[in-house]
Amino acid sequence: MTKKTLASKKAAPAKKKKSAPADLEINRRREWRFDLPLNVVIEGKLPHGAGFKETTQLENISSSGAYFCLDSGVIVGSKLKLIIDLPKELTEGEKMNLFLGGITVRLEEPNQKNKKQGVAVRFNKEFKFRPPANKSKPEC
Repeated sequence: MTKKTLASKKAAPAKKKKSAPADLEINRRREWRFDLPLNVVIEGKLPHGAGFKETTQLENISSSGAYFCLDSGVIVGSKLKLIIDLPKELTEGEKMNLFLGGITVRLEEPNQKNKKQGVAVRFNKEFKFRPPANKSKPEC
């Protein structure tokens, strides 16, 4: 072999992998999440057994779950009931609530600003659409 062929047998320098731009976030979720600031009432039980009912706003929602912030201090595995006020644009001009249940699957540390804890819930399969309860009429 000549010197020329020895030089050509050397390994080529490793190519750099192209990386995604820093501002591009990879989404590994199975469903699309919609950033819909919908009003919601959350009901459940705290770890020591006391019940709670808290009004908050959804940060995002998908067909299988939702994310919101609470003061209540739930834990992973907590069963929650959600009553979501649907906008009239989605319900042909009628006031309507979406009732569904779920289980807490992820918690985030309370933020420093308002001390609320981020809560991710995975929905049960059962849900109901109902008009809001009329305060003057008892609900069965």
